[in-house]
Amino acid sequence: MRVLGVDPGLTRCGAGVVDGAPGRPLAMVAVGVVRTPPDSPVHERLLLIEQGLEVWLEEHRPDVVAIERVFSQHNVRTVMGTAQASAAAMLCAARRGLPVVLHTPSEVKAAVTGSGRADKAQVGAMVTRLLRLDAPPRPADAADALALAICHIWRGPAQERLRTAGSRQTQQLLARAAAAAARPPTPAQERLRRAEAEAQAAAAAHQEGRS
Repeated sequence: MRVLGVDPGLTRCGAGVVDGAPGRPLAMVAVGVVRTPPDSPVHERLLLIEQGLEVWLEEHRPDVVAIERVFSQHNVRTVMGTAQASAAAMLCAARRGLPVVLHTPSEVKAAVTGSGRADKAQVGAMVTRLLRLDAPPRPADAADALALAICHIWRGPAQERLRTAGSRQTQQLLARAAAAAARPPTPAQERLRRAEAEAQAAAAAHQEGRS
C-alpha cells in the first residue's frame, strides 16, 4: 500500500508518502510541505495548495490519501484555514478517484507512539525511528504527514473491516425487519390488533360523549 499523508494547513500543508503493510517494514518515499504566502488572499493560497498536491499525486501515485481530521480549537481562524486546506486535499483525491480517509490527531499519535497524548517531538522521534531516517523531518508538518500515512497503513485495513462488518450487519437487520413485516400476522397478533382497535374506539366514543 502506498499512502499520501496530508497534514492540512494554509501556510504549510505537510505531505508525506509511505509504502508499507501491517506487520512489514515501512519505507518513506517522499516528504515535504506545500507552502503559501500568508499575505496572499485565501482563494489564491488554496489554489497553490491544490496545485502543489496535484504534483505530489501525479509524481507518487498513492493508493489512498490520509488526511488529518479537523477538530475544534479556540482559534476559529486557524480552524477555518485548516478545514479549507483539508477540503482542497479531498478535492484533489476525489478528482483522481482515490479513497480519502480521515484520522484524528489522537488516533495518529496512538498509532505511532502508543499514546494519544504524545507531543510533536515524540511523534517526530517515532516517525524517524519507524522509517529509519537520519533525523526527524522538518518542519513538524512534514513529520505529521508521515505519521498520518503510517497510521493508515497500520490501522486503515482494520478500520475498513470493521466498517464493512457493521454495514453488513445493518443490512442483515434491515432484511430481517422487512421479511418480518411482509409475513402475515399470527392469530395471536391479529387478536391483539383487534383488541387495541376496540380499546381505541371505546376511548374515542367515551371522550366524544363527555364533550
